[in-house]
Amino acid sequence: MTKPVVLIAEELSPATIEALGPDFDVRSVDGTDRPALLAALADAHAVLVRSATKIDAEALAAAPSLKVVARAGVGLDNVDIKAATAAGVMVVNAPTSNIVSAAELTIGHILSLARHIPAAHASLAAGQWKRSAFTGTELFEKTVGIVGLGRIGALIAARLQAFDMRVVAYDPYVTATRAQQLGVTLLSLDDLLAQVDFLTIHMPKTPETTGMIGIDQLRRMKRTAFVVNVARGGLIDEDALYKALTTGEIAGAGLDVFSTEPPAEGGPARRLLDLPNVVVTPHLGASTEEAQEKAGVSVARSVKLALEGDLVPDAVNVAGGVIDPFVRPGIGLVEKLGQFFSGLAPSALTSLDIEVRGELAAYDVSVYKLAALKGIFSRIVSETVSYVNAPLFAEQRGVETRLIVEAESPLYRNITILRGTLADGSVLTVAGTLAGTRMVPKVVEIDGYDIEVPLEQHHVVMRYADRPGIVAIYGQKLGDADINIAGLQVAPDDAGRALSVLTVDSRVPDALLAEMRDAVGADLFRQIEITED
Repeated sequence: MTKPVVLIAEELSPATIEALGPDFDVRSVDGTDRPALLAALADAHAVLVRSATKIDAEALAAAPSLKVVARAGVGLDNVDIKAATAAGVMVVNAPTSNIVSAAELTIGHILSLARHIPAAHASLAAGQWKRSAFTGTELFEKTVGIVGLGRIGALIAARLQAFDMRVVAYDPYVTATRAQQLGVTLLSLDDLLAQVDFLTIHMPKTPETTGMIGIDQLRRMKRTAFVVNVARGGLIDEDALYKALTTGEIAGAGLDVFSTEPPAEGGPARRLLDLPNVVVTPHLGASTEEAQEKAGVSVARSVKLALEGDLVPDAVNVAGGVIDPFVRPGIGLVEKLGQFFSGLAPSALTSLDIEVRGELAAYDVSVYKLAALKGIFSRIVSETVSYVNAPLFAEQRGVETRLIVEAESPLYRNITILRGTLADGSVLTVAGTLAGTRMVPKVVEIDGYDIEVPLEQHHVVMRYADRPGIVAIYGQKLGDADINIAGLQVAPDDAGRALSVLTVDSRVPDALLAEMRDAVGADLFRQIEITED
């Protein structure tokens, strides 16, 4: 019998090959040599890559037998997940392979900044002996602020507590109970910035978090404070950071990631490299022998599982198990509902009910629970979220989840309802369905307001006192900004309020959102971005 072909497109550890075992025809190719890659993919059943090999629609089209693409690492920027899904190809990665390495690099940057280690080394290596020039500061009894208290943030908290540091955190999706378990005090972002001696950021990069640390945030910090980013380039506004570092608004920065990598000549990141109060590394968060070996072994095991037809825990785009064709179309709907839900939630989630009603009650819809959690946590944590690790994120945060299945559905053939209790005591409900023969995913209810809005990429949701002229107000402001309203629905309630859900063609700038909110007097105002893998 012919063995399945596993193509290794980049250099991986010997342990990776060992983990595949003897049941595969393992071949190698230089993934950066495009013609060679396309030729080698012709009879490949699986391909293993790191960051240099691009698996796009062209590569997938050249691989008619391909079943799985495995990225030996966390990021998936070089894999076209949407095209892979359309081709029926599973994409897997190693989402936990680098968390210890990233946490330890963060500690290294903090110590380097506190004790001026790189600058002192360079000075001494140049033949100078300037001890007084490199007087540092102790970590003992200082305050460190962690923005994003996911798995990496939790590891950092534990390690810095060993230095007898006070650890505070900002994470709107973490409950006070979870923070207490970690020995961390939750604060608002403004309060945290004002108190910390060291700030480290561990958030996912989304439209909402890009530039989240800008000039206003840096000005709130102590002039003696340091900021560290080993998570994602662009979370800190690099122009604002340069200004803060050169005017003395903060003391220094440690950076492993940049908005453009490598930093381009003349770009905002490039200027930072020349500053004496900046410690930089070339995106080394996962660059340890242990992390690379963990990543390779992890994806090799996933490839074996995929080619043997078993459940793959780290599948990014395919839910495990046998899924009925009648159930499968709703997976994407529920995942988008999860994103919509997290975009509306004003505080951390404490419990979640996933209600599936209608004809789907006759089928196994357990995958919808996984899809809902994946959608919710993909907008919350910095790590890659899969259908299998999403429940682990919920468990870590103390979120109780239930799947409720009922045949009764008076208004829709099928409807899925996400009903969550939040840390502030409120309850948030979002419902959706697939509409018509084209099975268009739509939101059909938000907190009791009946609407019917297709789930698109850009939405603005607002609630306000219902009165004439409101649509004209925000319509005029968006028009003046050359932002097109592609869809709009207004739903009034019996208390004299109305909910407006807008679909717009592009993201609305934050300043304009603030203008719109003030102009209409909204008590609920959210911009929601829906992304697709």
